Amino acid sequence: MVKILHAADLHLDSPFAALEPERARLRRQESRELPERLVDYANDHGAQLLLLSGDLFDGQELYSQTAEMLARALGQFRGQVVIAPGNHDPYHSRSPYGAAIWPGNVHIFRGNRLQKLELPHIGCTVWGAGFTEADCPELPMQADFAAGDDVQILVLHGDVDAANSRYRPIRTSVLAQSGLDYAALGHIHQYSGVQYAGKTAYAYPGCPEGRGFDEVDDKGFLFGTVDKGSVQLHFVPFARRRYRNIAVDITGREALAAAQEALQGCTQDICRLYLTGTGTADEVMLRQQLTPLAWQLEVRLQLEEEEDLWLHCGEDSLRGLFLAELRARYEQAEEKEREIIEQAVRFGCAAMDHRDM
Repeated sequence: MVKILHAADLHLDSPFAALEPERARLRRQESRELPERLVDYANDHGAQLLLLSGDLFDGQELYSQTAEMLARALGQFRGQVVIAPGNHDPYHSRSPYGAAIWPGNVHIFRGNRLQKLELPHIGCTVWGAGFTEADCPELPMQADFAAGDDVQILVLHGDVDAANSRYRPIRTSVLAQSGLDYAALGHIHQYSGVQYAGKTAYAYPGCPEGRGFDEVDDKGFLFGTVDKGSVQLHFVPFARRRYRNIAVDITGREALAAAQEALQGCTQDICRLYLTGTGTADEVMLRQQLTPLAWQLEVRLQLEEEEDLWLHCGEDSLRGLFLAELRARYEQAEEKEREIIEQAVRFGCAAMDHRDM
């Protein structure tokens, strides 16, 4: 049995261009601190293998210390680190991997062909291949992964069952016949859950930090054990800041109070707040009042104008008579009863229009 931490798609030195400049600078710094945080977690929880399935760097151009910071952090891990470069960080003579001296516990799969790393001291063999350019064809798989009694793990960056992908399509039918115990994959930024192709478990951990509103909510990595015929891994939320899309229907509610309630617990998050439904809101005032409730906040109004409940009151029609009767009651009612009468008007008009509320 081998205890692993499986992460992928760190995309170090992403520009975070959609954020305000100072916030973007802070996010880039936080992303460079991510490897050290991962290593601390792995050491604290007794991991033996740290599997990094590609796209550790966002591209070929790095800030001066990024690769060195990554190498230094990985050197603090008490076990074996295995890296399979991806389409954003392919391994070649000018790649970011050449910008640092890598410690002895780090193994990088440098070629486009499947290679193996034997780790007899922990009863494990790790297989893998790296991208050597941005596009990568399907990788021929071997059939002898199951040879021997040790745990067989594959570390790879690619697309499962995406036949026309430029980014190393991986067929589940091949995984099912491989005899592998676990395929630690990268490339998809959403956690996939632990899935099975035959008896082979495989998973995408997703990215450990979101970088935009297409990578929302909890992000993290997988941690647990891999054994012959048994994979016990769980998702660990680890993002320092989440991106969150939050929609709030303010129909019948005061906009500021509804928004404040929706943003509870978001002080470290990057939020896009959508106000929907029927009503009015002062966008400038809302931004002023709500900005302290999130690390960064966008407010977007998608409101419909509130209908005039009494528009047809007094008309010579069933609707007009209905509204006239309720309007008379409304004018004599207390505030609490007025809310009930307004609701009755909405339900009554909806029924006459043959529509749901």
